[in-house]
Amino acid sequence: MPIIELLYAICVTLLGAYGLNSLLLTWMYLRRRHDVPPLPPPPAEWPHVTVQLPIYNEMHMVERLLDAVAALDYPRDRLRIQVLDDSTDATRQVVATVVARLQQQGLDIVHVTRPQRTGFKAGALSFGLAQTDSELIAIFDADFLPPPDFLRRTVPYFADAHVGCVQARWGHVNREYSILTELQALGIDGHFVVEQCARNRGGYFINFNGTAGVWRRACIDDAGGWQGDTLTEDLDLSYRAQLRGWRMVYVPEVIVPAEIPAQISALKRQQARWAQGSIQTAIKLIGPLLRSNQPRRIKLEGILHLTGYLVHPLMLAVILLTFPMSFSQSWVLVGAPWLMIAAVGPPLMYTVAQISDGGNWGYRLRLLPMLVMLGTGMCLNNTLAVLRAVLGVQTTFQRTPKFDLRRASDTWMNSIYALRRDALVWGELLLALLALSAILLPGTRWTFVPWLLLYAGGFSYVGGLSFYQAHQLHRWARLTSRGAAEVGVVR
Repeated sequence: MPIIELLYAICVTLLGAYGLNSLLLTWMYLRRRHDVPPLPPPPAEWPHVTVQLPIYNEMHMVERLLDAVAALDYPRDRLRIQVLDDSTDATRQVVATVVARLQQQGLDIVHVTRPQRTGFKAGALSFGLAQTDSELIAIFDADFLPPPDFLRRTVPYFADAHVGCVQARWGHVNREYSILTELQALGIDGHFVVEQCARNRGGYFINFNGTAGVWRRACIDDAGGWQGDTLTEDLDLSYRAQLRGWRMVYVPEVIVPAEIPAQISALKRQQARWAQGSIQTAIKLIGPLLRSNQPRRIKLEGILHLTGYLVHPLMLAVILLTFPMSFSQSWVLVGAPWLMIAAVGPPLMYTVAQISDGGNWGYRLRLLPMLVMLGTGMCLNNTLAVLRAVLGVQTTFQRTPKFDLRRASDTWMNSIYALRRDALVWGELLLALLALSAILLPGTRWTFVPWLLLYAGGFSYVGGLSFYQAHQLHRWARLTSRGAAEVGVVR
């Protein structure tokens, strides 16, 4: 029993530390939210920019991406576009057709393909980098739609020779598509409105988010280039560059809208990639971070940043340890509820983000309890991803399928990219049952009950939504097959 009590105390303490860090970042943001640096004046001579578009099987998205990039308001003689196409499906034909059309319009755009997808996205970016000598490199994923003035509002920051990267804020094309997309938008806003601003204006390390940003070529080269040994090449390069003394600038005023995953299976895949990649990056770079000459506050915040996904295995451990702890009279149970007060950190951060952002924040905040449940329900999925990183299990870079969803009437079910239900759903429903049964134990303390209800609700929501969307997909396929059969009979 002492071992169980110690494990429980460690898990609760660490969860409290991450929660307190969210509170600290929120406080830092509120202190500095009005410290908006002025936009530097436009350069006397605009530098050469290459826009890199890493693509892999994005048949639904690629044409609108290319049209948006073609509309960038930037001197045409100083703009080059690389479509880094690793696709294995009809996307390549779509890209070839659109690129030919844009070339006829006088745009300097090339369609770059590789025989093998070595290094995944990092490998594609490196491959394209070797074929350009532009001073600046802008990067957009397939589902992003940069506004025409994107480069004119970000490039001026590179007048400071120490700036290695400028990151814009993510917006949302399909925020109101479903409850699931609304919840994800809340979480993304918390990162981009509060966390990125607080860290950047407080002098802490931030991360390039993989897209909607511009890099200085010299910074990429000096930091060691794009490396494919983690699944989050963006986070990896960000920290290596800042450890080399380069500065990153976050510009929340520049918003680049993108599509949010509409399938829970797609969200799970995305979260697993981010969780595994961030822990891989932590394992790779925490040593160099600690050995650097950075102040201790930056080192500590960097460690919390890089290891943020550890909250998921910690949460899973807490629910599993609740059973034996229910029969304990340990001193740990006296202090644990006070540490759990730190759990208000993330919800408070999301609340501040929505109020600061304006808009329909009253309605969005009513969804906040569901966001907390969604995050809780993802902890089994993300725990397994963290374990893969810790154990050194190598996995392929699995893209998050997107479907060009702009209106509520748009559907993802007719796409070849739609994902089937994953096997984790059974574990999620089992954990929901475990949490509910723990409530019914005779010795369960009342302080455990709210947390057990949260776990039960979170796992039920994620698992239940997985089953519901699998049913939608099956029903769509059945109706489509029936319709095709009826057409054949008529003929």
